Amino acid sequence: MHPVRKQRLMLVIFILLFSSIAVGLLVFALRENINLFYPPSKIATGEVPHNTRIRAGGCVKPGTILRSNETLEVTFIITDGVAEVPVAYNGILPDLFAEGEAAVINGMLDNKGVFQAAEVLAKHDENYMPPEVAAAMKDKGEHQATCKEIQYDS
Repeated sequence: MHPVRKQRLMLVIFILLFSSIAVGLLVFALRENINLFYPPSKIATGEVPHNTRIRAGGCVKPGTILRSNETLEVTFIITDGVAEVPVAYNGILPDLFAEGEAAVINGMLDNKGVFQAAEVLAKHDENYMPPEVAAAMKDKGEHQATCKEIQYDS
């Protein structure tokens, strides 16, 4: 093999090897930041991995917000009109968080079926519904424009 060809081949192999390592490290670093969205109906049926960081969203069921007197712990239930999921959160809730309103939560589903929220995001105006929640409700055949139109089971 000619020395110039050999040198080019070694350069190409080095570039491919370096690029593969860089892409591998990038994917490894970003895997913790990937949050897949699941509606309450998929969480309730067990289609969600336990102890894995995910994003969920739905409407906060009226009458289910319970606040601890000693700590910042709050429990509530989110629903998509089909299923309900209990949520536990320890922290300060957003100002716009309220019963009967849309919310998106980031966290993990524990082995008891309770969603342990690390972050709670609330809607920002009267007619807004997070896109993931709206899409999940459409997939389930629900045609509500807002959380106020869901028929909650009391």
